Amino acid sequence: MKIIKRDDGKWVFDFTLRGKRHKRVINSKAEAEEALTAQKNDIYRERYGFGRKKPEVLFEAHADEFLELYSKQNKRSWTRDETSLNHLKEFFKGKRLSEITPDLIEKYRLKRRADGMKPATVNRERSCLVTCLQKAIEWERLEKNPALMVKKFREANAKERILTVDEMKRLLDAASPELRPVLVIGLNSAMRRGEILGLRWKDVDFVKGFILIGDSKSGKSRRIPMNALVFETLHEMNRKREFVFENPDTRTAVKDVKTAFKGACRRAEIKGVRFHDLRHTAASRMIELGADIVSVKEILGHASIQMTMRYCHPTDESKRRALAKLGEIFDETRKAPVSAEISRPVSYLKRDN
Repeated sequence: MKIIKRDDGKWVFDFTLRGKRHKRVINSKAEAEEALTAQKNDIYRERYGFGRKKPEVLFEAHADEFLELYSKQNKRSWTRDETSLNHLKEFFKGKRLSEITPDLIEKYRLKRRADGMKPATVNRERSCLVTCLQKAIEWERLEKNPALMVKKFREANAKERILTVDEMKRLLDAASPELRPVLVIGLNSAMRRGEILGLRWKDVDFVKGFILIGDSKSGKSRRIPMNALVFETLHEMNRKREFVFENPDTRTAVKDVKTAFKGACRRAEIKGVRFHDLRHTAASRMIELGADIVSVKEILGHASIQMTMRYCHPTDESKRRALAKLGEIFDETRKAPVSAEISRPVSYLKRDN
């Protein structure tokens, strides 16, 4: 490995090692010597495994491994990741992980919006990409996460819909025989849709009157007492199968009831209701009927009271009753004496101008 001065005054090192030629043309001798030393160091590091770069992985290959090794092993909602990854793989196909840049992710987001996707849907896909690329860093396939530099779209908060008592009755009356038990449990237990559809008969305890949720969204199991309506509804169903709501063709749990639910709402002439609103309705009604917030929290399976408060919405009826009770304090026809603290504002309101 030597450096040679050419006739034009420039310096060059030119050698072949293991069939690979290494050649550089440098302006000065000192720079040529430095370049030759650096080249030799690189060759030795590669030969003995120091600083050897790992082959770059294509995004679609990493995404498939992410789904199998992480999502399916750790998330109950892994099918949502699978859907998001299918769209992401289609757009980033052929790209190495290092080639996925913030501006390219921005283009993906804009394309999805142009395709008619809602901001919430695109945000879920962006969140999936963030986690996917974060795993690439943990697996030493990527140095930094470009998706973290891309902001979410602003979402319009979905308006929670609490069904009235009349609407609940109409919905149950309009439901098909297959859907009605699902709705009865939803309105009388505040269970999530996935928890209801994935319910197994072995988790229904008719002796103690409990439903066991062993694989909840929070990762913690919980027991939900059955009221009389839920008990009777489940007791009358066919229990000679694994799942309470089972597809007779595949012998697996029913995946979704979206079409049947929309049909029941249409027949009942109820608008603006999602299945998840049944959970909000059940929570709000429990609070309205006097249940304490801690018990409702445990039934819903929340980690904090703050989360439960988001599910408990006062209705116009409950607010009217609350104010009506307050008004009873000022009712002069009541036999019970009015306290001094209250009597003062009353006399103030009645004083002559």
